[in-house]
Amino acid sequence: MTQLSAALARKIAQTIADEIGAQTAQVNAAVGLLDEGATVPFIARYRKEVTGGLDDTQLRNLETRLGYLREMEERRAAILSSIDEQGKLSDELRGEIEAADSKSRLEDLYLPYKPKRRTRAQIAREAGLEPLADGLLADPSQVPETFAASFVDADKGVADAKAALEGARAILMERWGEDAALLGELRGWLEANGQIRSKVVEGKELAGEKYRDYFDHAEPLSKIPSHRLLALFRGRREEFLFLELDPGSDAEAGNLYAEGRIARHAGIDDRSRPADAWLRNVVRLTWRAKIHLHLLLDLFNQAREKAEAEAIAVFGDNLKDLLLAAPAGPKAVLGLDPGLRTGVKVAVVDATGKLVATDTIYPHEPRRQWDQSLAALRKLCIAHGVQLIAIGNGTASRETDKLAGDLLKLVPEQKMQKIVVSEAGASVYSASELAAKEFPGLDVSLRGAVSIARRLQDPLAELVKIEPKAIGVGQYQHDVDQYRLARALDARVEDCVNAVGVDVNTASAALLTRVSGLSSTVAENIVVYRDQHGAFASRKALLKVPRLGDKTFEQCAGFLRIADGEQPLDASSVHPEAYPVVERIIKGSGKQVRQIIGDAAFLRGLKPAQFTDERFGEPTVRDILKELEKPGRDPRPEFKAATFAEGIEDIKDLRPGMVLEGVVSNVAAFGAFVDIGVHQDGLVHISALSDTYVKDPREVVKAGDIVKVKVLEVDVARKRIALTRRMGDEPGQSTSRPPADREARRDGGRGHDRARGNPARPPQQQAAPFNSAMADALKGLKRG
Repeated sequence: MTQLSAALARKIAQTIADEIGAQTAQVNAAVGLLDEGATVPFIARYRKEVTGGLDDTQLRNLETRLGYLREMEERRAAILSSIDEQGKLSDELRGEIEAADSKSRLEDLYLPYKPKRRTRAQIAREAGLEPLADGLLADPSQVPETFAASFVDADKGVADAKAALEGARAILMERWGEDAALLGELRGWLEANGQIRSKVVEGKELAGEKYRDYFDHAEPLSKIPSHRLLALFRGRREEFLFLELDPGSDAEAGNLYAEGRIARHAGIDDRSRPADAWLRNVVRLTWRAKIHLHLLLDLFNQAREKAEAEAIAVFGDNLKDLLLAAPAGPKAVLGLDPGLRTGVKVAVVDATGKLVATDTIYPHEPRRQWDQSLAALRKLCIAHGVQLIAIGNGTASRETDKLAGDLLKLVPEQKMQKIVVSEAGASVYSASELAAKEFPGLDVSLRGAVSIARRLQDPLAELVKIEPKAIGVGQYQHDVDQYRLARALDARVEDCVNAVGVDVNTASAALLTRVSGLSSTVAENIVVYRDQHGAFASRKALLKVPRLGDKTFEQCAGFLRIADGEQPLDASSVHPEAYPVVERIIKGSGKQVRQIIGDAAFLRGLKPAQFTDERFGEPTVRDILKELEKPGRDPRPEFKAATFAEGIEDIKDLRPGMVLEGVVSNVAAFGAFVDIGVHQDGLVHISALSDTYVKDPREVVKAGDIVKVKVLEVDVARKRIALTRRMGDEPGQSTSRPPADREARRDGGRGHDRARGNPARPPQQQAAPFNSAMADALKGLKRG
């Protein structure tokens, strides 16, 4: 990246500071650390004094905006250079370009000077027709055909007066169509008043039936929800929908208004003079054939970027909730990957996650070896001291859950517990290079069962092995910019891993790779060194790992834990660089480090200000005291499991009014999907999430939450389930809803069919009938 001037750096810092609610000095400090290679988790946790306490959310926003603004400054410099080389850079134009505050404004200003193929306007100017255009514009009292006759020149390609007028028209259309001030004015107006309108492509009515709500649909571009906009763009990409941007609810009135603004900008006043009709027609064509199309593409791209950003944020939030789900901990687990014809794949892992046994059983159709399967499972459970049974939520999940229920009755002395877990991404992991390396001799079909078992023990440690996009908790994940999605999700994974911390003596290379400062190569080197030399006895020993130098150690050490090591603080999040602070704390107490760890009364009686120095201020000392009180504390919630209702195994078993327990599988802008154990997620619309107004569903629920819901309505044929968390709601209650996004889905993962949808949010939150437009959002779509 080109080195920016100090003035531009200050400008960028001020812009970001205003956006994230910080001081310019804080932003400059954070930018300096990022440019030196520091990671966001490291800066947020261990450089609070330097940044003035910027948190990880502020730092992530800062990082994203820093990249955007630096790219914009590079583009600004390139535009100035290009126009200057053309000899057309006036002081006024330079000032406008330097004042431009967005990429779209920059491109508007550059448009007239942007190198391009010869246009009709350029050809007309070369033929000497610009005086004709200017003459008619300056004096509309002239008869266009008569005035144009004097510009006829066959040698220059102007055969007659008609050709001359066409050339003059091209000149004016290009001039007005590339006028930055006019474009900016019309863009702002169209953005505020434009109506996005969708029509079905003729002849595609049957094939595009899933988009039928949009066969003739219109709403303000400025107000359309992101999920619905992405649904419309998907319909257009699949060639079922045609999209237009009308200039207002009355398209023709809007067109006339826009044409009037162009005319006023050009100084055209129709007084029925000979050239007024010709000029009015040029204005009309400028808007309808040039500017409108240009702005449509520009505003659609702008709206899409915003919608994608919101969709990616939803995906990131749901991913974070899954990664930080409660771990069951070090317990022996029996993993069951359900299946019918191909059988149920079985894997047992011990308390450390080590695979100790596998099998394949056939309890369901067509073999129906129920008793034999129970006997095989009973033997495994007794032999390996199984404490938990993890059942994947795919095909035959409820049937397998029933099998596990019989198993619990068969060996009550084991006091086992069964839990249905999300198997999203398990098939992706099974076929991955990482899984092949981890289990080289294990059949691919059995690796999924291992993943299911391990993700119950520690969801974070297991899910990091899977590409985030494959976990499948996002809106329209295949419709958004894949590079931006991957970067955003990787950042979420990094934040989650470092928030929890990693046991360096048990972590996989995949997990270590997500630790601050560690590359995949260094992570592999740590595992190899550990295998060759045994467990690390201290954090300092990490410096013996090949390619793990001082800078890398600084970034990663605080997030790596060593239990029962030589130095008690190595098991905590206290960074080795801050160990002297702890030494000062214990110096006057007469106690050892091990004695003050966990001594809440002693630690809470200390004053942080007494232990600060020129490097470590009160924020760091407070963090240290808090960590010493509960060293290595896990920020994740306590493990709990949902209990699905007995006898409710299929959507056909549901009845309106039933109250059931379920697990939130996905949260979107319009509500939450809940797994109630019937191979089909039900939708709790945002209006039914609480008795009080809910602006954002994540205010009240998140992925992985255990919730109680009531069934409002069931459509077996369409595989749709309407649920509510408001126990006072009764089946059949109804209000109207806006058209729904029936094409919405939660992409990724694997498993059984689930209801998917993105209904529009209504002006007032009220319960809706299942057969309303909102219900159409629940059209069942398979998870990939």
